[in-house]
Amino acid sequence: MKQSFFKYLMFFVILVFMSLSSISQNTIQIKAEKPLKTRLLFVFDGSQSMYGRWQRQQKIEVARRLLTHFVDSLANVENLEMALRVYGDQYGVPPQVCEDSRLLVPFSAQNAKKITTALKHIVPKGTTPIAYALEQAANDFPECNYCRNVVILITDGIEACDGDPCAVSLELQKKGIMLKPFVIGIGKNFEQEFDCVGTYIEANEEEDFSKALKAVITQALNHTTAQVNLLNKQGNPKTTNLPVSFYDQFTNNLKYHFVHTLNGFDVPDTIFVEPRTTYKVVVSSIPPVTKDSVQIEKGTHNTIALDVSVGKMNLELLGREKSIAGLQAIIRKQGESKTLHVQYFGNIETYLCGTYQVEVLSLPRMLVDSVQISENHITTVQIPGPGIAVIKKPSLGYGAIHRELEDELELIYNLRENINHVESLYLLPGKYRVIFRSKFKNTTVSTREVRFEVKTGETVTVDIH
Repeated sequence: MKQSFFKYLMFFVILVFMSLSSISQNTIQIKAEKPLKTRLLFVFDGSQSMYGRWQRQQKIEVARRLLTHFVDSLANVENLEMALRVYGDQYGVPPQVCEDSRLLVPFSAQNAKKITTALKHIVPKGTTPIAYALEQAANDFPECNYCRNVVILITDGIEACDGDPCAVSLELQKKGIMLKPFVIGIGKNFEQEFDCVGTYIEANEEEDFSKALKAVITQALNHTTAQVNLLNKQGNPKTTNLPVSFYDQFTNNLKYHFVHTLNGFDVPDTIFVEPRTTYKVVVSSIPPVTKDSVQIEKGTHNTIALDVSVGKMNLELLGREKSIAGLQAIIRKQGESKTLHVQYFGNIETYLCGTYQVEVLSLPRMLVDSVQISENHITTVQIPGPGIAVIKKPSLGYGAIHRELEDELELIYNLRENINHVESLYLLPGKYRVIFRSKFKNTTVSTREVRFEVKTGETVTVDIH
């Protein structure tokens, strides 16, 4: 029942973008034959709890005043029509009437005055049937081939009847009506309740609410949209969850920056873009993918496609310990010297499909060539687990550790001159030699050499006498 929610002072503004025109996912640009008309339907809460106080005024007074201001500011906007629906203002509680919603002012041009007058006469009485109001709102838009329908729902609580706003949203999307909600809340955090309907934004003061409403209407009047298709090897836009950046092609100023998202229907989400700029689009994959000179068609939905087929790489140690704190590897394209990434052992990272070289920053360093990354596959790179060498020195001095190769010695580590007695190191399995001369000895014959072998997971003590 709604009464359990009245103790929380809260406002929501939900922006639902509903495009009546079908938009093909495979078309780069769809040109409108004439200017699109934007139609804003305000769905206003007239329920009893709107008499509750928010800061210094009642919620109904604040909502009425702010909405009136914005309706007046839109009165002379070209290619814009508005309408007003209310719910919860006809029947008191109890009983709870869950079909309490009506269209007060239908769509027409130059009707801002009618809407502001109607707002003055709304008297809060009943319950909060959000799902029912949204269902009815879908019928308030007369047929139009070149219109963008926007529903702005203003409410002080969550669904109070048995309706399911999330299910309504999903059903409208299935019918080809695209909901794109923004939820601005004051009071208790209802993000979980509205996560399936839209994006929740918390506002603690009237000023926050006003700014959010302004941003919502600004986006509602922006007719230019785009989606970024990150194509897999089959040419389907199924790659996602990568950062995407839009730069001005000529100034290189960053314009937009976001994490790529697939919406509830597993298709790339829609973004709003400024059409007067030529863009460079960069997908921050490893390595990055760039598309230059992207032109945006004003007043249409644009599709920007890039080939971004990815797989994953896992770095792992053989033995009991799968990773060691701080152990990293440099990742390069096979045959190239440029460092693409530095990856920690124990982490799984995403890369473009292709062949890579892995240089493990172990002692000694280890190269793994021709690591193949395949789409939707985790490639695991395993190296032998290290052992521990404990080098005991008789005093301060000079020395180094070499690895024994087939026909030569390879320097892998210089002993620290300022560390007395003991140094402990992780070393890959193999045969080694340590040489050492005390700083208090001034003859070459004072050099000491000790051979030792390191095995995975074992500790060897090397005592230099």
